[in-house]
Amino acid sequence: MTTEALCLRALNMRKTALKMAYESGISAHIGGGLSCIDILAVLYGEIMNVANRALTFAEKDKFIMSKGHGVLGLYAALAEFGVISKEILSTFQKDGSDLIAHPVMNEALGLESSSGSLGQGISMGVGLALLAKRKNYSYEVFVICGNGECNEGSVWEAVMSAVQFELDNFTVIIDDNGMQSDGASKNIMDTSGKYFKMFNALGLDTREIDGHNTNEILKELKKSVMVGKPRAIIAHTVKGKGISFMEGNNEWHHNRLTEKQYLAALGELEKREATGEWK
Repeated sequence: MTTEALCLRALNMRKTALKMAYESGISAHIGGGLSCIDILAVLYGEIMNVANRALTFAEKDKFIMSKGHGVLGLYAALAEFGVISKEILSTFQKDGSDLIAHPVMNEALGLESSSGSLGQGISMGVGLALLAKRKNYSYEVFVICGNGECNEGSVWEAVMSAVQFELDNFTVIIDDNGMQSDGASKNIMDTSGKYFKMFNALGLDTREIDGHNTNEILKELKKSVMVGKPRAIIAHTVKGKGISFMEGNNEWHHNRLTEKQYLAALGELEKREATGEWK
């Protein structure tokens, strides 16, 4: 898939995420879902093989949204690339739905892990990568963590384990949007901007990218991994990316869209599509 096609898919995913949030009728985690959509578009559209339902467990790549509040981006990706039907998205946050505010493990829906308690998903990702090594399975494991999530000690325990067990089938991507639930990360735990040195010092094959530049994302994910080393990709992103009144505005960490706001956001995306600014 070309980078242009992946950019268009990401734009569609943003539309989908906003529609789900609006139609749910209640507050949703919007900002953190939008910040990782470009990464998800590349992973699901070009890197991972999860859309091939004929593959066995041993063959099919695993993706875990460890920052569970980014689930709007994940559900949009699953629907955009045919892992789940677009019809099921209308059930988001409705009574009895399998699509709730954080991922709940459901293999049939492409949800490899329950997450929401921060630091939980990356730990399971390391376990899955270790299983593949021990059983000689061919799948790769990809995990997205949030920068706020990296305040959790369990994240670093998982990373150190990945290094210890030489899990070169494991990639962790840090969605470093500089914000978290309680505000700007620099005012809470000032590690944003330091992650490259931190992960590199622990022994990971560490790279740094613009998390909204499809060319950069694709290039780094397609690079050969270093034998015996897990990979860390530090992705610099913007919370609420793609919607002007949400970008860098922590009010949209968890908020409810009014009809006026939804139509304004959708209008921005449609204008970008019509003028070719999404390329």
